[in-house]
Amino acid sequence: MGIKSYNPYTPSRRNMTGSDFSEITKSTPEKSLLVSFQKNAGRNNQGKITVRHRGGGNRKKYRVIDFKRNKDGIPAKVLGIEYDPNRTANIALIAYADGEKAYILAPAGLTDGMTVMNGAGAEVRVGNCLPLSEIPVGTEVHNIELYPGKGGQLVRAAGNSAQLMAKEGKYATLRLPSGEMRMVPIICRATIGTLGNGDHSLINLGKAGRKRHMGIRPTVRGSVMNPNDHPHGGGEGKTGIGRPGPVTPWGKPALGLKTRKNNKQSNKLIVRRRDGKNFKLSLIHISEPTRRTPISYAVFCLKKKRQQKKKKK
Repeated sequence: MGIKSYNPYTPSRRNMTGSDFSEITKSTPEKSLLVSFQKNAGRNNQGKITVRHRGGGNRKKYRVIDFKRNKDGIPAKVLGIEYDPNRTANIALIAYADGEKAYILAPAGLTDGMTVMNGAGAEVRVGNCLPLSEIPVGTEVHNIELYPGKGGQLVRAAGNSAQLMAKEGKYATLRLPSGEMRMVPIICRATIGTLGNGDHSLINLGKAGRKRHMGIRPTVRGSVMNPNDHPHGGGEGKTGIGRPGPVTPWGKPALGLKTRKNNKQSNKLIVRRRDGKNFKLSLIHISEPTRRTPISYAVFCLKKKRQQKKKKK
């Protein structure tokens, strides 16, 4: 999709950009796949605000997306690509040969009239959903399951894809968009291709009103509050934070605080974190295309480090 810019005929229009929606081929949603959902403006069942800066915005209906893709062996024709107000990616309306309709996340390159398939027997082609065991190493995938049969949970945002790096035993290794290397059960499903609408991150909203329309309310800086409202509040004139670093309204560090549990069960499945630190090296083997025998990821890393040291010398 391209990006549309505007002439600055008002101050807010200056530097504002929007999508040209060139991928969109269908303007009205499928009524049978729409569900109403009620807004809560960040309140819980007691009426207390648990998430700040939520409320207002345009009324939206939820489009029921088929993340499971478990209707195997039946070809489905793409009827159209639609805009979805509830996510960054576009969605595709498909009609199975038996008459059932469904929405799926629209990968880049999927167009009207194309045929998609689910299941182990499907071709390795954009839009098809297969178990990771049937997908060749090196393929770009999205909408990846973490638990077999639960439906895709990873890599669902516009323009994203994960790369299948290796397959060994019960697990496949994926490189996620964040740079993290993670193992996923090899019987879990994933969809081939990169998600469309890749220009989404480049759009500049340009004015507060467009954000309000999306249901986001304004943010107020803690430094302009009183001490009873925020740890940064109070003091004469413009003053500093008054403590080692910025904190949330509840006194927790606002920058760099680790919230992940040290003994989290899935730690053993994370090979390399997004910051480059290794969790566990011995579980995974990476097969290089030029190498006849697979080598362990630990050995792979050590060899790379030695090569880099030699180059520096």
